[in-house]
Amino acid sequence: MDEDHSTHVGLEGRIAALITPSVEDLGFEIVRVSVLGREVPTVQVMADRADGTLITVEDCEQVSHAVGAVMDVEDPIPGNWTLEVSSAGIDRPLTRPKDWERFAGHLAKAEVLIPVNGRRRFSGIVLGASEEGGRMRLDDGEEVVLPFREMKKARLVLTDALIAATQAMMKPAAQEEEGAEEAPAEKKKSKTRH
Repeated sequence: MDEDHSTHVGLEGRIAALITPSVEDLGFEIVRVSVLGREVPTVQVMADRADGTLITVEDCEQVSHAVGAVMDVEDPIPGNWTLEVSSAGIDRPLTRPKDWERFAGHLAKAEVLIPVNGRRRFSGIVLGASEEGGRMRLDDGEEVVLPFREMKKARLVLTDALIAATQAMMKPAAQEEEGAEEAPAEKKKSKTRH
């Protein structure tokens, strides 16, 4: 599995494939793409800085402009849609093998589609990633590998250790903007055809 890219399928996969080159050219990475709603869908793009520092509101705006331009040209969603770009946040989802490696040692919760050792839900310490999946040590000491292809969701749990580790990833300019990593930049698009 590619360490640098999330696994997306369907419309979300198509959008991720369309926007990834532009986002990467700006120095960012796609963490997750979600399309929510039917009448006027919301396209949620979660991004990270490629250098590992925390994303700022200005970064979200930059990514939003780039993604919006690609979406306008490629037109993957008919009709009107809304774009939301945000950081992954502190209690971020673990969508890529590199996320499992980067946040080894932190507490996470995960859910799989097909049971592993008779369970679908897991909570424990992230141990990293292997070719097969994300590795965790559960509260009882058991170690499990959760297959990436069967991962429904996985997310870090907010702890003091995670907060401290996240603060270490802040750029000096970002430290002045408290809460910048949590505020999404939004772009709304209305389409008219001639």
